[in-house]
Amino acid sequence: MPIRRTRGVTPRPRATGAAPRSPLLALALAGAVIGAAVLLFVRFAHWAGSHPASAVLLALLALPVLYVLFRAMPRARELRRAARAGMIPPAGEEAAPEPAPAPQIPSAPAGAHDGLTAVLPPPAPDFTALDPDGFEAAVAALCERDGCQEVEVVGGAGDLGADVLATAPDGRRVVVQCKQYGPEHKVGSQDLQRFGGTCWTVHGAQLAAVVTTSEFTAPALEYAETCGIRCVDGTALAAWAEGSGAAPWGPAMLDTA
Repeated sequence: MPIRRTRGVTPRPRATGAAPRSPLLALALAGAVIGAAVLLFVRFAHWAGSHPASAVLLALLALPVLYVLFRAMPRARELRRAARAGMIPPAGEEAAPEPAPAPQIPSAPAGAHDGLTAVLPPPAPDFTALDPDGFEAAVAALCERDGCQEVEVVGGAGDLGADVLATAPDGRRVVVQCKQYGPEHKVGSQDLQRFGGTCWTVHGAQLAAVVTTSEFTAPALEYAETCGIRCVDGTALAAWAEGSGAAPWGPAMLDTA
């Protein structure tokens, strides 16, 4: 099952049927503008001759306005060109935020089922920096990388303790619970007891594992050993992701054929 999420891009349609402007019409408009400007200048000159003080004051007031308009014209043209090219959103709209990139898990070499057959190149993802959904997706990607089939992320409301379901390379049904805790928050025996009450009977696990970015308390480890639940703490998770440690379903299984 593909774990990576991609974002589709819809091509912008090109405008069609736009008629070219007539050169004669452009010349006529330019002539009209020039004529109006000349007429306005002549009338202003006559008025300034009879009102010199007012004309000087008006000119002084108009200079800053003309300067601002002159400076703004190139910027306005750039913004219009960028808007037409789709580089900036239209006025009044905010650009949609880019989604967070999905965690990238290096591919395992041929014949590797748990990362022990070869050390994988760094970097391993920073599991503590992911959101809860991203952490579950990263653990699922590790399972898929190391030979699991039918990998599925099922975490959420009503998941009854299961966050990732998969089929191990040897055919066992794997049920994983993900606990993204900080270093000061350890996974306790209550967490393991709740998971142990559903992983076997409800989800039909043949291999159950709890994966955390933190550590397990001593009572939690004792309960897990009694019930046969695999515990993967933050150190073991980093080793698994880097390829220097085992996956929860056991030691390396080399292809001898």
